[in-house]
Amino acid sequence: MASRILWALIGAIVTILALCIGTYLFISGGGVPMQTTATPLPLEKTIARMALRASFSRDADKKNPLPLNDDNLLSGAKAYNENCAGCHGSPGHPSTAFAKAMFPPPPQLFEAKQMVTDDPEGVIFWKITNGIRLSGMPSFVDMLTDDQRWQLSMLLSHADKLSSSVSSALAPTR
Repeated sequence: MASRILWALIGAIVTILALCIGTYLFISGGGVPMQTTATPLPLEKTIARMALRASFSRDADKKNPLPLNDDNLLSGAKAYNENCAGCHGSPGHPSTAFAKAMFPPPPQLFEAKQMVTDDPEGVIFWKITNGIRLSGMPSFVDMLTDDQRWQLSMLLSHADKLSSSVSSALAPTR
């Protein structure tokens, strides 16, 4: 009986070592395509989404300390135009050449299917503050104040119901 357990244990160890060596050889031999046009590996998107949700889940209920008003939304629109529109687009305008060249492509936040209006403001604030690894989304913690990041979060969470003055402030100046 003890010898069977020992052989099973040895078999498990050999299997784990073989998987580790095989994974190393696969990666070091160029098996993971790094070009932006490559097809994602199996489960790559699933694992990335799972990790991202786990990261911001504790901040999902964080409440915006700023009042919802046109002054804050206009400040959010100004910050959006200066920091976000180049990648995430402007209402009624096509993606920029810069955004089209990115991988993965950044969501165009004023297109109906890509809006983040259903995300809690705390989640949007987390993404703006921390950025998202391997996506091209930078952290704005050192570039924008807390209030500016909350104003952006407010703007994006209410993007489907903006006043005409805020909508016109989002028009590109190119």
